[in-house]
Amino acid sequence: MISTLPRPVWLRTATALYVAAFLVFLFLPLTTVAVFAFNNAPYPAPPWRGFTLDWFVGNAGNGRLGLFHDTELLGSIVTSLIVACWVTLLSVIIGTANSFLMERWEFPGKQALSVLMLVPLVIPGVILGISILALSSRIAELADSLFGWDLDFLRPGLPLVVAGQFSYVATITTLMISARLKRFDRTLEEAALNLGASHAAVLRTITFPYLRPALIGSAAIAFLMSFENFNTTLILVGNDAPLTVTMYGRMREGASPVLNAVSLFLMLASAALALSLLRGSKRAS
Repeated sequence: MISTLPRPVWLRTATALYVAAFLVFLFLPLTTVAVFAFNNAPYPAPPWRGFTLDWFVGNAGNGRLGLFHDTELLGSIVTSLIVACWVTLLSVIIGTANSFLMERWEFPGKQALSVLMLVPLVIPGVILGISILALSSRIAELADSLFGWDLDFLRPGLPLVVAGQFSYVATITTLMISARLKRFDRTLEEAALNLGASHAAVLRTITFPYLRPALIGSAAIAFLMSFENFNTTLILVGNDAPLTVTMYGRMREGASPVLNAVSLFLMLASAALALSLLRGSKRAS
């Protein structure tokens, strides 16, 4: 349908109802979590019992341990930040290298490699985690039995969590950076080289500035996907549990409004991060 032509009333009404229903479905659960983070009740659900900040700052008189005094939750947030930073750094670096490999070089088996790179995206996270854990544990056992080496980083723990998340997040960063690199006009690089610039200078002054929006966007996606990952993390985690695993354990013990407070805190932090990266991406482009 041509957008400039007038639409019938039933179509405009149906479109408005669809958009409203979609927004309600998307934001109603988030709004409920945010509102009941301030509910003066020992459960994270209706009915409303009054406004309180106990679930954030705590209240010793009522036996309420707020988010900002819950060392376990705060420690799990720090752990998730550490894992997400490592996953983001590795994924962007390897994703950039993969993009140049797939877009700039021709070699036997390139198409097969392109397809194999997508496999981690279609494998369930639980299966991916089990596969990595089985392989790494077997390697650690062989190293211990044959050489007496104690390779702790191959046991369940944060290094394996980083490896498990990196195995599929790197594919996403590769696709995002490759899409940007595919549209790059290589005659700009050739002109700079003809004028005497080195390959390193061309990359630093022409290619990477052009790729900066994709690098920033892929870093943001990698960070958020790592921070919220649960399935793969649950299989590979050791003693230092990230936030998603800690919240899962708390939910099994009994839901608390503190979890609502954590959720609201993360929603605000994610929104702030997304807005800042969006502004940075726009300035870079």
